[in-house]
Amino acid sequence: MRYTHAAMRGSAKRQTQFQYASDQSLVVYLGDAISQETNEKVRKLLLLLEAEPIPNVTNLHPGYCSVLVSFDGLRLRHEDLQEILETYLRRIATIALPRPRVVEIPVCYGGRLGPDLQDVAELHGLTVAQVIELHVSVEYLVYFLGFVPGFGYLGELPEALVTPRLAAPRRVVPAGSVAIAGNQTGVYPFATPGGWRLLGQTPLAMFRADRQPMSYLRIGDRVRFRAISEERFAASVTL
Repeated sequence: MRYTHAAMRGSAKRQTQFQYASDQSLVVYLGDAISQETNEKVRKLLLLLEAEPIPNVTNLHPGYCSVLVSFDGLRLRHEDLQEILETYLRRIATIALPRPRVVEIPVCYGGRLGPDLQDVAELHGLTVAQVIELHVSVEYLVYFLGFVPGFGYLGELPEALVTPRLAAPRRVVPAGSVAIAGNQTGVYPFATPGGWRLLGQTPLAMFRADRQPMSYLRIGDRVRFRAISEERFAASVTL
């Protein structure tokens, strides 16, 4: 069955919207465009829900502009959950976000580790050095984690580096690959298929099951990339 019920709140389009995602999940949209302001609302709602859990809610899945709330459909209805969430939403303006961690990720750019670097440079009429300089010049926000465990969606890229995905995804992207797509950048934690353009690789492990926390990145972190040599990369690989 397809659920199409949605409730609008506020005068601006999709300032807050609820939408049925399945018979046991409800999506709360806090905006309709990717922005740090909207993502702050997402993180505030997430903090509040983690601090004061709703009975029979089984999982929370934050996104750029939304939170997917999964629940026990035998004990809770969409309508009741929505009413509860509305009381939380009225309080998020009072929630203070913690000071973000600043995380540095070393990257060996180009060559066999960054096979798309030259193409990205040519696409934008830049030199390889200019692409690297632009990529390391920005402090990125970790909007959320998804796709695979430990994969952080980081934004936004400098406008001069905004680049479409590959026309056809690779069957295997090596673990640690640092990539861009659209106005986003990210690091592949595992060898997996992917269509983002590969600029380089980091020796850091983005996800380890024997580490606490298992993910190297957390939602709300600020990330800076730092260029390193291939020799330094080979000497410090921890993947």
